[in-house]
Amino acid sequence: MTKAINDPREIFEEIVQDYKSLFGQELESIILYGSAAGSEYVAGKSDINFMIVLSEQGIDHLDRAFKTVERWKKRKVATPLFLTRFYVETSTDTFPIEYLNFKHNHITVYGDDILKTLSFDTKHVRLQCEREIKGKLTLLRQAYIESAGKGKNLRQVITQSIRAFIAIFRALLFLKGEEPPSEMRKIVQNACQALSLDSSLFEKLLDIKQDKIKPTDEEIKIIYGNYLKEVRKLSKLVDSIGG
Repeated sequence: MTKAINDPREIFEEIVQDYKSLFGQELESIILYGSAAGSEYVAGKSDINFMIVLSEQGIDHLDRAFKTVERWKKRKVATPLFLTRFYVETSTDTFPIEYLNFKHNHITVYGDDILKTLSFDTKHVRLQCEREIKGKLTLLRQAYIESAGKGKNLRQVITQSIRAFIAIFRALLFLKGEEPPSEMRKIVQNACQALSLDSSLFEKLLDIKQDKIKPTDEEIKIIYGNYLKEVRKLSKLVDSIGG
């Protein structure tokens, strides 16, 4: 069994050496993002996510990384995002939520911090928030029907969906002119306060994801029903948020 990585920082030097040996001067940056870049990393459970920024020439030679990526996956290092600086700098209008989250939760392991200087148009952020919230509401309703009300199925939907709302909440706080905190629970609390949503519900959803509570099947149905109501409320609120 492969030993769990207790602290992502312990592999930084090896990761840099691996990708420098593969791409040389075509490697511009290595950036750690997601839970592994913050205080909520759980060894053996959390994936470790890297962004590998290559030159325009280097991005044409991704086949060099096949074996390295497979080797690191055995240690819970996810397949990295391979990008170019130009792609990142021209994607904030298309994927503002994703890049806003990257910017607020990352560690530059090697090279330039290309996320630090990214700027975001509030109109683009608000539009993607609306699209994501309304899309998630439709999917949550569909998943509820497909679950046939079974607690096991509803728990799985909650576990898979709540992280997306953390990213959306961070973007909504940005629209409200607030600096998003780094901890997920604090993001939930601040966003719910700013948007008049039920913080206790969303914190309960987070508790379910983190295996801190195990509601009965009947309780999970009630929680899920309230989840649908709050997301529906949010889908109406998003139209009036700045942007």
